[in-house]
Amino acid sequence: MPATTPPRTARSRRAGAARRTAERAGTERPAAATIAPIAPAAPAVEMAHELVGPAGAPIVVALGGISADRHVVASETNAAQGWWEPVVGPGGGVDTTRFRVLGVDFLDGGRDGSGRPARTVTTHDQADALARVLDRLGEARVHAIVGASYGGMVALAFAERYPERLERLVVVSAAHESHPMSTALRAMQRRVVELGLETGRTADALAIARGIAMTTYRTAREFGERFGPDAAGADAEESEFPVERYLAHCGERFAERFRAERFLALSLSADLHRVDPAALRTPTVLVAAEGDTLVPETQLAELAARAGGPTRLLRVPTRYGHDAFLTEPTKIGRILAAALRAGVTSEVSA
Repeated sequence: MPATTPPRTARSRRAGAARRTAERAGTERPAAATIAPIAPAAPAVEMAHELVGPAGAPIVVALGGISADRHVVASETNAAQGWWEPVVGPGGGVDTTRFRVLGVDFLDGGRDGSGRPARTVTTHDQADALARVLDRLGEARVHAIVGASYGGMVALAFAERYPERLERLVVVSAAHESHPMSTALRAMQRRVVELGLETGRTADALAIARGIAMTTYRTAREFGERFGPDAAGADAEESEFPVERYLAHCGERFAERFRAERFLALSLSADLHRVDPAALRTPTVLVAAEGDTLVPETQLAELAARAGGPTRLLRVPTRYGHDAFLTEPTKIGRILAAALRAGVTSEVSA
């Protein structure tokens, strides 16, 4: 691949803006070039993984959002419930009595000591790392990759770069590029975290950024049903709304287990994501969730129309929006089971 100019950090972007403002004002300011751009991802970085299921069975790669990990289901090495149960498991949409399920830990660019990622990581970097995992496992080709949210972006990048290594693709709530509104929301979340790093309140900043993200993972309909009108009023003493407490709780839980540099790296990676729909020739099922703010159905319809291979677009009725891949196990499981059994046929339906 030709070398590309790495994107600048949020700090370098702000420093550049300040310098341009000073130049317009006719004043001299110290150059901001001392803040180095994020370096490209190192090709030798390895991706942690876990393989669960009967020996010799076809492999299905399961990839989730930025907070997902290699523990897709409970296993001998991880007794806790996996992030995608019961969609994945014995008798589930991805049946672990029929398939081996491969889960991975996404690369995150590593640490530079400041709380910021040391390197930029793209969805194609993740795809390359996944290909190296398959090489180590001695697997030239997998039965399918099933990806949701950020994992769906990685799945699309893999299908673009390694079409000969997978038979079929199922992508839930992910498209060929980030929607501008989604990029806008994530960019503001990253600025919150950058501000937290600069002020020594990183955990608070991560919690706020995650709280903002939750308003995009779910829908106005769900929030209305859960928190209003009866639950809409603020506590008279605390001046805190029930929905505010919910978002704070979600954010605090996230901040307890997520590093700032990992959040910044994967958030930026989602916004840098680009694949050419015409290059996607693998038989594909695309799944759009009703009310998805981050990945509107119109964007998936565009991807389906421009895809170079056989592609079927399905719509999941739900009040949960983007998070339907986690909150609608029956509906999503039915789609996955049919897609893995039949590929892209009329048998696959929501």
